[in-house]
Amino acid sequence: MIETASIPVGAIRRGPRPDGEGSVQVQLDPKLKIGTAKVFAIYGKGGIGKSTTSSNLSVAFSKLGKRVLQIGCDPKHDSTFTLTKKLMPTVIDVLESVDFHAEELRAEDFVFPGYNGVMCVEAGGPPAGTGCGGYVVGQTVKLLKEHHLLDDTDVVIFDVLGDVVCGGFAAPLQHADRALIVTANDFDSIFAMNRIVQAIGAKAKNYEVRLGGVIANRSAATDQIDKFNERIGLKTMAHFPDLDVIRRSRLKKSTLFEMDPSPELEAVQKEYLRLAAALWAGSDPLSAVPMKDRDIFDLLGFD
Repeated sequence: MIETASIPVGAIRRGPRPDGEGSVQVQLDPKLKIGTAKVFAIYGKGGIGKSTTSSNLSVAFSKLGKRVLQIGCDPKHDSTFTLTKKLMPTVIDVLESVDFHAEELRAEDFVFPGYNGVMCVEAGGPPAGTGCGGYVVGQTVKLLKEHHLLDDTDVVIFDVLGDVVCGGFAAPLQHADRALIVTANDFDSIFAMNRIVQAIGAKAKNYEVRLGGVIANRSAATDQIDKFNERIGLKTMAHFPDLDVIRRSRLKKSTLFEMDPSPELEAVQKEYLRLAAALWAGSDPLSAVPMKDRDIFDLLGFD
């Protein structure tokens, strides 16, 4: 078990912060930069399909010839299992195995090859109530830098845990160029999206991260998403319907690019490739203004 003492006292700053407004947050080393890679952080309500989206987007980038690294930031450490075909040890697991002497680790202890060459890392997290997830993300990036694993990487994708919490949620925003929000066409998903917009806006005051757009997922229609986007200044970059082949791909521990061909699957693959190409080409940052909770309640729904 990871003890609180394993987290450096100096890593946590208490009191008001320009980007936290009184929260307790992990202060990452400002010199710890990922490098020249394009960095995307994938956010959304818990269970909305962030890991499915992240893994298939990683493969799409790799199909475009990019060198891709996916970092799972959830203690469940299931972000990359469709790429690697099994649950991989987390950075916290391997650090614990060497009594947190990071110098004893080899790259192959925590970075694993996935489908079509995607490099896979599961940051993991401390046991509930014993530490900060932001520290885990920071240690992961530090290890990747020390082992020069980011030097030749074109794209880094952070698959971020669903809850809007302190360090584990916020730390990837200190590295990302663009934050993408996965949502379904329902009230709960859009309500969570609004909170994520607030968090990204707070981080954007002091870091380079900006909103990139919305990925509509598991939805036949997008009318409620469209209504919300128009009100606050967001736009939908991709739309993935609620197809059984997507559900089956998770059960088969496979990405969508490995499933048996069908017209509906080909359409989804093309949408992922189109999204990857658009993200690589670059997009203008969005300046969305989040809504008050009550206003969302009044906005969404049918007349």
